[in-house]
Amino acid sequence: MDKSSAAKRIEELTQLLHHYNHMYYVEARQEVSDEEFDRLMKELESLEAGYPDLRRPDSPSQRVGGDITEEFETVRHARPMLSLTNTYSRGELEDWDRRVRKGVGDSFTYVCELKYDGVAISLTYEDGVLRRAVTRGDGVQGDDVTANVKTINSIPLRLKGEGYPENFEIRGEVLMYREPFQKFNQQRLERGEQPFANPRNATAGTLKLQKSSLVAQRPLECFLYSLAGNNLSAQSHYQNLINANAWGFKIPKDIRRCKSLEQVWQFIREYQEGRERLPFDIDGVVVKVDRLSQQEALGYTAKSPRWAIAYKYPAQQGITRLKTISYQVGRTGAVTPVANLEPVQLAGTVVKRASLHNEDIIKQLDVRPGDSVVVEKGGDIIPKIVAVNSHLRDIESPPVQFVQKCPQCHAPLRRNPGEAAHYCPNHNHCPPQIKGKIEHFISRKAMDILSLGEGKVELLYDQNRIRNAADLYDLKEEDLLGLEKTYTDPLKGTSRTVSFKKKTVQNILKGLEQSKTAGFDRVLFALGIRYVGQTVARKLAEHFGSMDQLMEASFQQLTQVNEIGERIAHSVKDFFAHPENKKLVERLKNHGLKMEMETKPQEENKNILKGKRFIASGKLENYSREEIKKEVEKYGGSYVSAVSARLDFFIAGENVGPKKLEKVKEMNVTILNEKEFLEMINEP
Repeated sequence: MDKSSAAKRIEELTQLLHHYNHMYYVEARQEVSDEEFDRLMKELESLEAGYPDLRRPDSPSQRVGGDITEEFETVRHARPMLSLTNTYSRGELEDWDRRVRKGVGDSFTYVCELKYDGVAISLTYEDGVLRRAVTRGDGVQGDDVTANVKTINSIPLRLKGEGYPENFEIRGEVLMYREPFQKFNQQRLERGEQPFANPRNATAGTLKLQKSSLVAQRPLECFLYSLAGNNLSAQSHYQNLINANAWGFKIPKDIRRCKSLEQVWQFIREYQEGRERLPFDIDGVVVKVDRLSQQEALGYTAKSPRWAIAYKYPAQQGITRLKTISYQVGRTGAVTPVANLEPVQLAGTVVKRASLHNEDIIKQLDVRPGDSVVVEKGGDIIPKIVAVNSHLRDIESPPVQFVQKCPQCHAPLRRNPGEAAHYCPNHNHCPPQIKGKIEHFISRKAMDILSLGEGKVELLYDQNRIRNAADLYDLKEEDLLGLEKTYTDPLKGTSRTVSFKKKTVQNILKGLEQSKTAGFDRVLFALGIRYVGQTVARKLAEHFGSMDQLMEASFQQLTQVNEIGERIAHSVKDFFAHPENKKLVERLKNHGLKMEMETKPQEENKNILKGKRFIASGKLENYSREEIKKEVEKYGGSYVSAVSARLDFFIAGENVGPKKLEKVKEMNVTILNEKEFLEMINEP
């Protein structure tokens, strides 16, 4: 391809990928399969590598991050990023309202927004292209983190539509949603790394990473909530946000115009009561005067604007007594200390336990059994101890000594240099590790044997029916029928009975048989090799093609795989060095699990679904939801996330909701059963 053709194609790919990114990360609509998106991205990266001078500042390829930044440049803000005055009561809010009325009269409107618990950011756009991203810093100057911010998919690199100023600044908050943060923190714990205290700390630490490719792997989001410039499209703060949304910015939906202080107070109470239902953390509400001319009339103090105020919610904390510290062992062998508390009401729930994470946290808090402790349940799902009332402590209370042996199998614990967690090295014989590995093996994203959930693995282990994942495939009806046991949780004060009745047993055996259709990459992920998540398992499976090739791979061959570093390579080599793990793989292979990548469909069939959109609902006999998605895309089709008039085929499994079927019929979408879909792709 000559340079002129390359430039034209780069322009086409840039616009297309920006559109797909916006629809997925801002509009929550997927218009193209992951595979097709990756193919287009690789094509763009290839063209940019061949013609480096054609790489644009708004190229979507910058989303994946790049080289190490030696240091962050300090940048002075064109307009100071002032802090807001905080208020904690309705009386203080009423005082502020009186000052506003004194300054601009009674004819004005307020805008209420949520106060996000994240990291403030300032974005500068020139001619519709993101030029610079700067942290708040001290309010006068901050750090240039443009390379890192470009990896955040919800921030547009190039604006769409028209009407935006030639040069303007937009400010907002970078944050992490709670659920992705919890998963990210759990991964850190499993790797023996220090967990972040909360999403805000994780966000702040991520933005200051030196390598933007690492930033791209973390679940950052960004809400924009304030425009600044000389030629804004409207004289209303609220309308400017509406316009910014049309240009491609992710503007919060939780904003409201209010004509009176009573409406403002209603908004504050509404979100104080419902904040736990939000997917992200907030610590209050921001109230602003809407008209920009009235904002200017009210002006600023040295530290904050007079036209805005933050109403802060009270901290969600409680005081209770720490009874004991127990220790839990996870499937990777990580030993986590848990504080067992006297029950305390907190954020609408009764809290009886709180994670202490590791030995360093215990020493940092200097927490001891019998202490009066402050427990917090902010945005985090898991409560944590944030302070100790040591002045109430018995003077003879000794410091906590972290356990030296595994609380389950009594093997001596290890703590690797540079890691925070202690580990039990008895991987194949420590009961909670064995049960944890089997539970991981049957999980939805692994072998998807959901009929074995809800405590059934624990019962099968306790009854000596299984000791590893391969034992599952030896199970017969007579091994299961009639098994029953009642489990009591002394901390929760609850009990549950797990039993194997005929229907349950049939579902388990059926689920085990269906799991044999799972691809090699999922089998590899299901083995639970440390540091080998879904993405790494897929890369290894695609690179080596089979389990035999992977097991024989040298350390050097492993590190030559894209994004496979030394730590992952060591972990893979260590796993397959154990004879018991090799025996496990051989048994799974003999049971019929797939140990090599499937060959691509024949040429005449590979695009048989090209241009067609599919969605499946209900329980399918031969596929999990992820597998049917892959099957559709393997044959050239697109798998969408929601029913719409643009849908071509609706694959109906068992127990599809009648309302959903009625909606599909009203849209004249073709409904297929699973057999008809298989016939469509010429599969038996």
